[in-house]
Amino acid sequence: MSGLVLKLGPAERILINGAVIENGSRRSRLNILTPGANILRLRDAIHPRDANTPVRRLCYAAQLVLSGDRRIEDVTNELLEGIEQLSLALRDPISHEALSAARKAIDAGQAYQALKSLRSLIDTEAMILSLART
Repeated sequence: MSGLVLKLGPAERILINGAVIENGSRRSRLNILTPGANILRLRDAIHPRDANTPVRRLCYAAQLVLSGDRRIEDVTNELLEGIEQLSLALRDPISHEALSAARKAIDAGQAYQALKSLRSLIDTEAMILSLART
């Protein structure tokens, strides 16, 4: 069996192709067999007011594709330009690898993979911003 396996905690919510689904009172496991389904764990979702840094804004743009509010074609240029700008600021190998993976995912029309790669940069960005404030 192939596909995505989601392990959900009690009352955990996920968004699948625009529909909010809430798990029951026990842990469960879902096998998503449809390729290309847009899936977002709501516990991982970024609220619009929290999209206040360059990385978080890009994550939010990718998230809008997964929620069905935007099409990947509508945000591709925004995401690619943002990644290009971030690549000038984040020069370490780990960040470069994440940005490269995000770029490839966007080119392939894979919003979830782009979001996953970009989310890995949130802690790095937070550290850099905290150092800049001191």
